[in-house]
Amino acid sequence: MVKRPSPPAPPRLADVAAAAGVSLATASRAMNGSAGVSAEVAAHVQAIAAQVGYVPNSHARALAGGQASMVGLVVHDVGDPYFGEIARGVLRETDSRGYLALISQTERDPRAELARIRALRAHRVTSIVLAGSGYVEAATEADIAAELRSFTAAGGRAAVIGRHHLPVDAVLPDNAAGAATLMRHLLDLGHRRLGVLGGPPNLTTVEDRLAGLRQAFGAAGLDWDAVPVAHGDFTREGGAAATARLMRERPDLTAVVALNDPMAVGALSWLLTHGRRVPDEISVAGFDDVPVAQDVFPALTTVRLPMVGMGRQALELVLKPPASRPRRRRTGHELVVRASTAPPPS
Repeated sequence: MVKRPSPPAPPRLADVAAAAGVSLATASRAMNGSAGVSAEVAAHVQAIAAQVGYVPNSHARALAGGQASMVGLVVHDVGDPYFGEIARGVLRETDSRGYLALISQTERDPRAELARIRALRAHRVTSIVLAGSGYVEAATEADIAAELRSFTAAGGRAAVIGRHHLPVDAVLPDNAAGAATLMRHLLDLGHRRLGVLGGPPNLTTVEDRLAGLRQAFGAAGLDWDAVPVAHGDFTREGGAAATARLMRERPDLTAVVALNDPMAVGALSWLLTHGRRVPDEISVAGFDDVPVAQDVFPALTTVRLPMVGMGRQALELVLKPPASRPRRRRTGHELVVRASTAPPPS
């Protein structure tokens, strides 16, 4: 039996240093982007590294106590386009800075969220972005808050998107104000018999968006108690099921407001399948302006949040030095009027 030759060993940093004619320390600083090396020398060393096929071992650098090049991103649902857009913002920023992002999901389970944070810490990730609504009961997040305090006390950096109760930097979407703007749009069209497709009632995002709708409805001198709210999953299927319940109870509604776009798409699908003309008989509006909102038929009126920008802002926060108090970055919003809303039938 002929013994196969062993594959050649991958090039080491020492090989790069020898080929570039610099010390091992200089080669290390040049590859890590550290201070103390001129731009010309760094470019020369990096060019030699590319020629010989040297790949830095980022995990070994992290274990050795150097700056980790991995950022953890934890989202509720990777299949939700809202989180897809946020992830796009984070990934654009990590790519531009030479970081690698590790993405995981929790399916809106606080226990899974805690487990993901602990797993990222075990992998020596030094920066974590937690994206997705917080929970109405602050006690639900008590263990997560304690874990993040321990993480930041040990030198880690964390930021959240859409969370109120956690003691770290936060990017806060314009949920209440955006919902108020959407309600005023429907009221200005003449709608008075409205129904709401709410997401899971334990989420602060749902609470905030309902508060905005309620404020604008009450400001118009109308009784919010007359507005039916059907809760469901923040999904297309959840929106369709909630619409079915809503229309069985109130077939006289002239408008349906969904608290996110996937639910609104589910509402459109159910209404059209059951012979209801949108927007001639009933209007439908959503929230977030995910990419599919302009492609469904009829195109969806919604509130646009800067989701990609929210991801970028959160990443910027975790890569900045910590402040004495958690920082807050609040977004704006924009009403996007499309074909799914119109005045109610006369």
